[in-house]
Amino acid sequence: MKVSDLARATGVTAETVRHYTREGLLSPRRDPGNGYQLYDQDDLQRLRFIQRARTLGFSVKEVADILAHADHGDSPCPMVRDLLASRLPQIRAQIAELQALAARMEQALASWSDMPDGIPDGHSLCRLIESFPEPMETRQDGKEVG
Repeated sequence: MKVSDLARATGVTAETVRHYTREGLLSPRRDPGNGYQLYDQDDLQRLRFIQRARTLGFSVKEVADILAHADHGDSPCPMVRDLLASRLPQIRAQIAELQALAARMEQALASWSDMPDGIPDGHSLCRLIESFPEPMETRQDGKEVG
């Protein structure tokens, strides 16, 4: 099947298929008659695997490493578990940071609701942002300094 056929069968764009091919995740053969890249059922299965792995948050490089293990007959499962176990605390920290950002944004919108718009006058650029409290600096031990 051609790039467009594989893309359609998996619900991705043709450019995504080409990208994964350039990254070495897919290995099509070349049609000697016209030079088209031709993909087979193994590529279809592999692309579906790549999609699942990406849905779980694995990077393209990590997926390549997982596939390399599998291609060499080694189980990638221990590596997969380790990657997710190490990534999960990072994701939770990002979620906490985003929740804190959302709270600051809600606080800003609430405090700005009755404020008039200002015009830059050489002393002020945007009164809304300038009225917001300056962030507290946090030391490495987690304590705020100010």
